[in-house]
Amino acid sequence: MDLSLITPGTLFFYLLSTVIVISAMGVAFAPNILYSAFALLGTLGGVAGLYLYLGADFVGIAQLLIYVGGILVLILFAVLLTNKIGEVNITNLSQGLMVGVPTAIALIAILVKMSLGTEWPTVETAAAPTTARLGDAFLKEYLLPFEFASIVLLMALVGAMVIARRAAKEGNKEIPPETHDRLAG
Repeated sequence: MDLSLITPGTLFFYLLSTVIVISAMGVAFAPNILYSAFALLGTLGGVAGLYLYLGADFVGIAQLLIYVGGILVLILFAVLLTNKIGEVNITNLSQGLMVGVPTAIALIAILVKMSLGTEWPTVETAAAPTTARLGDAFLKEYLLPFEFASIVLLMALVGAMVIARRAAKEGNKEIPPETHDRLAG
């Protein structure tokens, strides 16, 4: 392997890839669910960095805003604010290691063999903003699937609210009246 072919961009790509793989392993093998959530931050942040490095600026920023900024924070708050989380022993132990590890090793070996044996074309492209093209695509050829997805998400949100309201009403029946009065006032 010729070391003169390794550019700073290649090093940056491999650095981000290493961060993603190590963080993903932390998600899978961390002994505590909170550590898994923090490792997920490294994984999602690394993927956003790869998107930005590859010129997909809109997808990279969306990854940061939606997954890292929204969903991961929601997961962390859910874990941290859960009542009596210290009393419950929540672990992330892997159960199927005897089947999973040989399968993963075989899959990694196949992927490494294929990637090393493939001639990868190198093309220099100029980085250009992708937001204008994505906006046109959402309003023209992908309008119907985009609107369908928004309707499905709205239905899921309404369904979650109905289920939560029903659970709250059923939960209020179990609270003694003096506790309910104290909570209300």
